[in-house]
Amino acid sequence: MGNTWQVQEAKSRFSELIERAEKEGPQTITRHGKPSAVVVSMAEYERLEKAGAEEKPNLIDFLLTSGPILDDFEIERDKDVGREINLD
Repeated sequence: MGNTWQVQEAKSRFSELIERAEKEGPQTITRHGKPSAVVVSMAEYERLEKAGAEEKPNLIDFLLTSGPILDDFEIERDKDVGREINLD
């Protein structure tokens, strides 16, 4: 069978699907012959989440390290002071 399951088969053999995800790695579920979902073990999911979190800089880190990028922008305040409004 490998690591590809049709939706019907995945539903009827869900316990086996989970067991294989834990032992053999990610299991692909197809719908109408096209990949639709992937089942991974909790350990693999946590590893992927941790790897993704390490790659995403937070805003402070981005601003502190993006000097050359921000240097290209010219920020000018609009000199328009608006219009007078008569409140009588």
